[in-house]
Amino acid sequence: MTSLDTLLASLPQRGQVTWMGVRAARREPLVTVEEVDVRIGTGLTGDRFSGNAASTRQVTFIQAEHLDVVASVMGLSAIDPALLRRNVAVRGINLLSLIGAHFQIGPVVFEGTGRCHPCSRMEEYLGPGGYNAMRGHGGLTARVLQPGVMRIGDSVQLIRPGKLGNEERE
Repeated sequence: MTSLDTLLASLPQRGQVTWMGVRAARREPLVTVEEVDVRIGTGLTGDRFSGNAASTRQVTFIQAEHLDVVASVMGLSAIDPALLRRNVAVRGINLLSLIGAHFQIGPVVFEGTGRCHPCSRMEEYLGPGGYNAMRGHGGLTARVLQPGVMRIGDSVQLIRPGKLGNEERE
């Protein structure tokens, strides 16, 4: 194991799910949920993206700590996570460390597939400069590997570390 492999495998922190939401149709607001059935190949039951087995964006995550950063940049006191069009907010673990990794939330296992970049709707939802405020804070995309019911308060933990691609190397 190289020293980089050792560093990637060392993620003792456990996160926690602080918020979840699903959106039934395009341009509809996200509906906050306390629990959701998560299925292989389809993602979150009730979400408009469910049913796309080939998608690497079956579920999207945002770092809860980044909500405060984006709010500060935008001059706001707080940001409702539903405005950011992500499915799950997680606190206490660095989501970018889960790119390429397998991680578990409650009984559900995911593979982190990449960064979740902001879209132009951030200008609409957050105001002028919203897109740039979200850059670097967009979160993580993931694919479902093991189904189950995910709940607010569930623990988030690394199962198998990923490997860094060129864009993640420092």
